[in-house]
Amino acid sequence: MTLRTWGALRSWGAAASLAAVVLGAAMPAQFALAQTRTLPDFTDLVDQVGPSVVNIRTVEKVAARSAPGGTPGDEEMLEFFKRFGLPMPNVPRQTPRPNRPQQPQEEDQPRGVGSGFILTSDGLIMTNAHVVDGADDVLVTLTDKREFNARIIGADKRSDVALVKIEATGLPAVKVGDVNRLRVGEWVMAIGSPFGLENTVTAGIVSAKQRDTGDFLPLIQTDVAINPGNSGGPLINTRGEVVGINSQIYSRSGGFMGISFAIPMDEAIRVSDQLRTIGRVSRGRIGVQIDQVSKEVAESIGLGKASGAMVRGVEAGSPAEKAGIEAGDIITRFDGKVIERSGDLPRIVGGTKPGSKSSVTVFRRGSTRDLTVVVAEIEAEKPVVKAAPKEEKPKASAAGQALGLAVSDLAEAQKKELSIRGGVKVDAATEAAARAGLREGDVIVAVGNAEVLNMKDFESAIAKADKSKPLNVLYRRGDWTQFAVIRPSR
Repeated sequence: MTLRTWGALRSWGAAASLAAVVLGAAMPAQFALAQTRTLPDFTDLVDQVGPSVVNIRTVEKVAARSAPGGTPGDEEMLEFFKRFGLPMPNVPRQTPRPNRPQQPQEEDQPRGVGSGFILTSDGLIMTNAHVVDGADDVLVTLTDKREFNARIIGADKRSDVALVKIEATGLPAVKVGDVNRLRVGEWVMAIGSPFGLENTVTAGIVSAKQRDTGDFLPLIQTDVAINPGNSGGPLINTRGEVVGINSQIYSRSGGFMGISFAIPMDEAIRVSDQLRTIGRVSRGRIGVQIDQVSKEVAESIGLGKASGAMVRGVEAGSPAEKAGIEAGDIITRFDGKVIERSGDLPRIVGGTKPGSKSSVTVFRRGSTRDLTVVVAEIEAEKPVVKAAPKEEKPKASAAGQALGLAVSDLAEAQKKELSIRGGVKVDAATEAAARAGLREGDVIVAVGNAEVLNMKDFESAIAKADKSKPLNVLYRRGDWTQFAVIRPSR
């Protein structure tokens, strides 16, 4: 390289540096701020929140095992000699004394280890329901090594929230944060006892909010390392506030794989308030079985957007039946709240006070209608109703042959058994109908947004349908109602 070339490079470098300075001055403030951000320092947060986190050990009382005619100590000693291949000692066996009944013996057996955090300074502690489930004794250890026997105030398995109480005062309570302010990508920290290792700190970011896992609560997803023993511990934001309860992980191995879930603190507080006042959680119900609305079904029935909760079944005598909700309806609003996903409905209904009158907006056969339902209190699941017994098939109609369908009128006994006004029974499903998922024994109750009560309705709906477009069919299978979209043969 010549001196001239090197000098040119130096001049170009100086110009580039000057250009970078000029461009930097013109950079947006947000970009400049992002450049100056550094990784967070959690040391102050640990000092602030750490004393509020507790270790929870649970104990179950089980019958003590003993060798026949001996004592538990004898059995343990004999097992020791047997395991290490030593000669068996001559242990005299004890026989029960006459006229003295043998008292059943119990021993404490550890059940598990979890975490929790102090909610109030007088000893109210929040944790997961699965941490204390089935425990006879709950032992709480504070960071200053004091240990207390705790009393279970209440536990709610559906939300996995529990409250326990220790007799102490002046305890360092946590600050509860606003979950609505939590943002995806925000740094969060967890403190707990993974594998029994007390006061362990892990950190990560919020991966998603409102994660639907099929439970009553939408969960916070993070990549914070959570392992067995972390359950019940707090999820903490960078302001030192508790925003969630670490509850579960997604794993194929049983260990942490980068996906963990926390119960949002606002939902947990609602549950804990009821546990504190009445010892249980009262939830609303309307008596429907629901499913997601697919994009294909939404377009086919004219709903447009794939949202809402499709009613697959309505319980007999339920609030939904009394309100006029029918299988095949799409519930789009409840009490004015939009139902975006089917999982939104049970959470909104569950949070409604039993006895309340609530408005329900449903999409039915191309139009919406508003209904009023009186919310009942949730109850134990009812046994599944058996499907109607098969009867001799009436003569099938040829209507719908182009769709691969052969159907016939329903017998009155079947209508009564299924609690429906009418419909037509599928006697055979081939070609397009079979590809759509229909099969023998299904009961069609609507075709192309038109109600089908009998063969005449079915034939009329088929005749009016556009043969070049997919046709939506609402059908009943056992206790469930769902849509099928039959595409014309090419």
